[in-house]
Amino acid sequence: MNINATLFAQAIVFAILVWFTMKFVWPPIAKVLDERALKIAEGLAASEQAKSELAVANKRVEAELNQSRNESTTRLAEAERRALTVIEEAKLRASEEAAKIIAAGRLEAEQQVVKARQALREEVAALAIKGAEQILRREVNAGVHAELLGRLKAEL
Repeated sequence: MNINATLFAQAIVFAILVWFTMKFVWPPIAKVLDERALKIAEGLAASEQAKSELAVANKRVEAELNQSRNESTTRLAEAERRALTVIEEAKLRASEEAAKIIAAGRLEAEQQVVKARQALREEVAALAIKGAEQILRREVNAGVHAELLGRLKAEL
């Protein structure tokens, strides 16, 4: 065989291979590469859009967090004011109740003093009658001397 003919045959086979590759293999590969490049470009664009949306969402979340913090601070302050108001009202009611209890106690004490004086007057009257009975050495009739005993109680 001739080396020139072999080189020529190989060149023809190579040309057919190149033509076949250019006609049937390269276009699908180029199409797939173009589609992949398009998908990558779309992915990058979507990524950029997502970044911008994320930044907007972060700003909105931060604003809502600040608003929530302000509202919670306001609510806490309001709760503290209410608590102080309730405490003051409870103290006021407690002091009013204490004053009522003290007044009732004083009234009851005065009533007991009056009862004790009355009982003491009756005992003194009885002792006076016994003493007068012993002095006179005779019996004193309580029914007859009721007016005298009434005056004696009033004086005591």
